[in-house]
Amino acid sequence: MSVATPQSPPGQSRPTSPTARSTWRSSRMVLLLGGIVVLVAVLGVLLGPERVPERHLDPDDTSLAGSRALAELLRDRGVTVDRVDSVEAAAAKAATGDRVLLITDTTFFDELSLARIAGDRLVVGDVFGLEALAPGVRVEPIGGRVRSREPECGLPAATAAGSAFLGGMALRGPAGSAACYPTGDGHALVRFPYANGVITVVGDGDFMTNQRLAEDGNAALALNLIGTGKPVTWLVRPQTPPPLDLPGERGQSMYDLMPDNIRWTVYMAIVAVAVAGFWRGRRLGPVVTEKLPVIVRAAETVEGRGRLYRARRARERAADALRAGTIDRLTPRLGLASGAGRQEIVSALAARTGQDAQQVGAALYGPPPADDAGLVALAGYLDFMERQISEL
Repeated sequence: MSVATPQSPPGQSRPTSPTARSTWRSSRMVLLLGGIVVLVAVLGVLLGPERVPERHLDPDDTSLAGSRALAELLRDRGVTVDRVDSVEAAAAKAATGDRVLLITDTTFFDELSLARIAGDRLVVGDVFGLEALAPGVRVEPIGGRVRSREPECGLPAATAAGSAFLGGMALRGPAGSAACYPTGDGHALVRFPYANGVITVVGDGDFMTNQRLAEDGNAALALNLIGTGKPVTWLVRPQTPPPLDLPGERGQSMYDLMPDNIRWTVYMAIVAVAVAGFWRGRRLGPVVTEKLPVIVRAAETVEGRGRLYRARRARERAADALRAGTIDRLTPRLGLASGAGRQEIVSALAARTGQDAQQVGAALYGPPPADDAGLVALAGYLDFMERQISEL
């Protein structure tokens, strides 16, 4: 629409609504500034200093995940701490005398070569090759979340420290071993003698980090396990993984075979894609509501899933789904936290319903039903317990 304005000559009019040309002229500067901002941001990220990653349980790392504080405490007590990142270096240290080998990561190491190193051995966390490093130790399928736990054993190193932030794997040691800090179906700490010394395995190493060391008896437990007076060989993952030797290219990595300018080519391609996306991108409009052509009721969905389970004879999966749903619904009603363990849930449920604890545990965590009748009986019993809790 056009109207006459005071600045227009008599008999003429000027448009007041924006035209396509004026819109393009006004948005051209905005697009140019936006492209410059994107380009500067991308170059800043690509060319900026690299962030130093945290090294879990590294005695030289001062981040929350590192263990610099524990290493300094050991040195203050007169214990020699040598940080190594290879099996050869660890074996060379062991050749100098009786030492403690602390293993926190075996990703790039041969566990069989590590197992041949004589002396005391402390294995921390779920590492590869635990069968070779700690012969006779079994990992049970049901562990426990990492939290403050009491030792509940007679091992002096644990009883003197008291409660510690442990959990993770549920371990069972060989005959004659000391087991402390119950978790799930086993314990979070196992210690036993072997031909060349003593082997200690802990399910999780968070109690040794800079973040957790000052809590509970974590520092005391770590010092009691490691600071036995012997020098410590602390094995960590190497910062630069060893190159993979390929036939005909021995000693060269994939990056050595790339041209020198490939990095800048990739950077410019990323910038070009970002600018093109900004240029060709379109603004999304408002959300359009649309009526669903078919309404599927929840009962029909449940029945259909049940028929699929029955057709595939997936009784184990169906039982797991029933048990998981029952546990999720009953845990808050019993006043327990979301991460409550098996023993806590079974004890609380048996006390509230008056049911036998073994029967409750078999219903929630037992083996899968052998037939459809057993599955139906399990579903009925779980529903019975839920109704009892709801009526209390």
